[in-house]
Amino acid sequence: MSISVNNISKSYKTLKAVDNITFEVAEGELFGLIGPDGAGKTTLFRILTTLLIADEGNATVADYDVVKEYKSIRNSVGYMPGRFSLYQDLTVEENLAFFATIFGTTIEANYDLIKDIYVQIEPFKKRRAGKLSGGMKQKLALCCALIHKPKVLFLDEPTTGVDPVSRKEFWDMLKRLKEKGITILVSTPYMDEAALCDRIALIQDGKILEINTPQNIVTNYKKDIYNVSTLDTYKLIEDLKRYPSSGSVYAFGEYIHYTDIQDDFNPNDLRNYLSQNNHNQIEIHITSATIEDVFMELASSNKSK
Repeated sequence: MSISVNNISKSYKTLKAVDNITFEVAEGELFGLIGPDGAGKTTLFRILTTLLIADEGNATVADYDVVKEYKSIRNSVGYMPGRFSLYQDLTVEENLAFFATIFGTTIEANYDLIKDIYVQIEPFKKRRAGKLSGGMKQKLALCCALIHKPKVLFLDEPTTGVDPVSRKEFWDMLKRLKEKGITILVSTPYMDEAALCDRIALIQDGKILEINTPQNIVTNYKKDIYNVSTLDTYKLIEDLKRYPSSGSVYAFGEYIHYTDIQDDFNPNDLRNYLSQNNHNQIEIHITSATIEDVFMELASSNKSK
């Protein structure tokens, strides 16, 4: 296994940031850690990249122990933190040359690995990093993380604050890197990005809720989900929560996603209830589950334990 995490826990005083986490990532796999801010993703990344020591458990990255062989890990991984952390006063090419020198290599030696990415920012190679757009900063950071040809690439929320076009380009780049045999562990709060991974781990409050392929996570969700809408969305949410057999209720785009605890739920009964509560232009129809639906269900169940 390229990454092996066994019963890892980490606390900050009374806050348990990572709670008994276990999972494995195979060589050449694109594995996603999916969860909101504060879920424990960054803490776990810092443990796996030897920047933090876990309170409990053990882990290996590229077959090296994260504590005993931390120097070997630092030479074998690329790490792109959530915040842009390159030198703002250095130019694009100066940043890249600096990181290549740190790892005892050159831009030319591994240029084939970053070529597809670097050609997009090469016209701006004399520009200071601090003057780049968000998408360009992202590409430069990825180049710097790859310049020493790492075995494992850690990307901590790499697309946060980036425009939709740059987000798509970034994930296209990740697919090409995966084809070159690099193991990629990426964290993101965006549920739509989860579907682009080979496998994902849903994480909330420091705990893994489920690990599977994106398709299997959705397929294994057995509840019926309904799209519900009326003219007054705020009132609709409140009234749906008060419905006697209400299960889950939360906003999803232009609709409210609704589940019911009854096995013999009849949408017409809900329609009559909403009509009696003065709702107009009522729309109710069944819809397919998404990864976000599964996450909301699992997160709610986890909090109730």
